[in-house]
Amino acid sequence: MMLPTHALGGMALGLVVGAVVPEFAGIALVAGLFGGILPDLDMYAGHRQTLHFPVYYSVLALGALVPALLVPSPATVGSAVFLLGAATHSLADVFGGGLELRPWEGTSDRAVYDHYRSQWIAPRRWVGYDGSPGDLVLSMALAGPLLLRVDGVFRDAVVASVAVGVLYTAVRRFLPDLAEVLFGTLLPVLPRRLHERVPDRYLQSHSR
Repeated sequence: MMLPTHALGGMALGLVVGAVVPEFAGIALVAGLFGGILPDLDMYAGHRQTLHFPVYYSVLALGALVPALLVPSPATVGSAVFLLGAATHSLADVFGGGLELRPWEGTSDRAVYDHYRSQWIAPRRWVGYDGSPGDLVLSMALAGPLLLRVDGVFRDAVVASVAVGVLYTAVRRFLPDLAEVLFGTLLPVLPRRLHERVPDRYLQSHSR
């Protein structure tokens, strides 16, 4: 799934928590937003492996719920929602597409790496792929309740996420061709050591 969907999903978690403990509504929204974003910071460094931990984030999130319930505070509630956002992101990517350059082709058997079992989890493709129409519909569904309940900078974040999601969905199928042209031009002139920084899906495409 695309980053805007994960960001909105994290904020939706924060919205639910904020309804239960309204005094921590703000911190819950912030924590959910950043927790939903965190795993995708590995986009160009072992994507869906380096910072995606579907099992460990889930265990940590469950553990963080205990102090959040027993001793609610900005720190305990924020930590719990942050970890819930990261866990939800890591698990949700299993239900999208794989890691191939054109995920709508359905050729990859890798969705998210399970560090606990030291193996890749296969994509379920219930939501198609990142930037698919189904992914955008999910983003819109998550944004709806948020737009009804939040205001100020949080509302701006929701609107911005939806706008980015719409734009990304519109251009998603053109991006692989653009990437092939870009890397086809740059790879021959880049130092070999920099090739290691290029995601495998681009290198494989260029080598065909």
